Amino acid sequence: MRVVIAEDSALLREGLVQMLTMAGHRVVAAVGDAPGLLRAVAEHRPDVAVTDVRMPPDHGDDGLRAALSLTRSHPDTGVLVLSQYVVRGTATELLEAAGAGVGYLLKDRVGEVGDLLAALEEVAGGGTVVDPEVVRRLIGRKRNRSVLDLLSPREEQVMELVARGRSNAAIAGELGVTEAAVAKHIGRIFAKFGLPAASGDNRRVLAVLVYLGK
Repeated sequence: MRVVIAEDSALLREGLVQMLTMAGHRVVAAVGDAPGLLRAVAEHRPDVAVTDVRMPPDHGDDGLRAALSLTRSHPDTGVLVLSQYVVRGTATELLEAAGAGVGYLLKDRVGEVGDLLAALEEVAGGGTVVDPEVVRRLIGRKRNRSVLDLLSPREEQVMELVARGRSNAAIAGELGVTEAAVAKHIGRIFAKFGLPAASGDNRRVLAVLVYLGK
């Protein structure tokens, strides 16, 4: 996996570089500001870019806006936002616009190095990993009970794990079923949520937004 890292904390940036290198991945660039992220992705075309939200030059949501720009300029590059901040408008736009893999994790909720590595690999492979706490902050609501009433108990279990960012394989392992069964459940969930297949739409993200009440 080829990775670009954008993080303005030198210690954290170097820690991420070492962690990924030790795990066998290749960090092709590590930068400390949003313009550097855009340049590095344009130059190296990585599998995934990791970015914080608040970075130079303005120390606002520069990293998040750069991530959104990457979904348009480099749609084949996965984007993982790793931050302690959630900026509602731009974050929602990122999740809805991403064509490749996309993720949004809160730094203080990543409990294990393995969890972060798994999230990166999921995003690099075109998957979606969104911390449910991120989505709750974005929409300011609890789960949409009226929507959940449409689901069977098993479908609700599957949807909860999807919202936690689990892959089909991980869901199958946790529930003790096959990946094919999980895929069928997810297909039925998409249908019940009114999410037909459409070019450019990430139905997994859209399903999470529906599930949590958008």
